[in-house]
Amino acid sequence: MARFKNTLEAKRERSEEIFRRLRNAYPDARCSLNYKTALDLMVATILAAQCTDERVNIVTRTLFKKYRKPQDYVKALRAELEEDIRTCGFFRQKAKSIDNACARIVDCYGGAVPNTMEELVTLDGVGRKTANVLLGECFDTPGIIVDTHCIRVSRRLGFTRQEDPGKIEQDLMKIWPREDWTLNSHCLVFHGRAVCRARDPQCPACPVNDLCPYYARISGAGAR
Repeated sequence: MARFKNTLEAKRERSEEIFRRLRNAYPDARCSLNYKTALDLMVATILAAQCTDERVNIVTRTLFKKYRKPQDYVKALRAELEEDIRTCGFFRQKAKSIDNACARIVDCYGGAVPNTMEELVTLDGVGRKTANVLLGECFDTPGIIVDTHCIRVSRRLGFTRQEDPGKIEQDLMKIWPREDWTLNSHCLVFHGRAVCRARDPQCPACPVNDLCPYYARISGAGAR
C-alpha cells in the first residue's frame, strides 16, 4: 500500500487541502462556549473541563449575569459559587480555580484578564489550551487549541505522532500557517464531534478520508 509522504512540505500541502474542505463542511466553526468578555470566556473554559459545552452554556447564562467582574467572584462566598456551578461537575475544584484566578487578576493585572501566554498561564486553572482559546478569541492572537478532539483528529490525519499536548502543539505550529491556528483548531473540534469521533468514526462519510492515513490504514485503501 502506498504511504503518505511524511516530510514537512508534504504535510503542509495536505493540510492546506484538508482545511479547505473542512471549512466548507463547517462554515460556522467557532468557539462553542458563549461569552461576552475575556473574563466570561476564562470562566467558561475552566467550567468546561470534563463537562460539555452545552451544559456550561446553560450554567453561564445565569452565572454571567450575577458575576460581571473579577471582584464579584472574589467577594462571593465560596460555597455560593460552588452551588452556582455545581452541575458542571468537579464544582469545588473549579470554584477554587475561578476564585484564585480572579484574585490574581485583581491583585496583579489591575482587574483585567492579561493578554499574553506567559501571564495567562500564571492563573489558576489556565493552561496552554485555555490560554490559546483566550488569545485567539479575545486578543486577536492566533493559538492552537489542543483539546481531546484536536489530539485525536490531528493524530489520525498524520499531522503528529505525539501524545503530549505541548509536543502536539509544537508539531502543528510547524504545519499550519500562523494566521489559521485558531480557525483550524475549531474545525478539528467540529469535525471530531460530527464525524471523526473517538469510538465510532464515520470514515466513509468523511470529506477528507482520501487524505487521511488513518482511513487508508483501516480500509486498506492506497494513499494518494
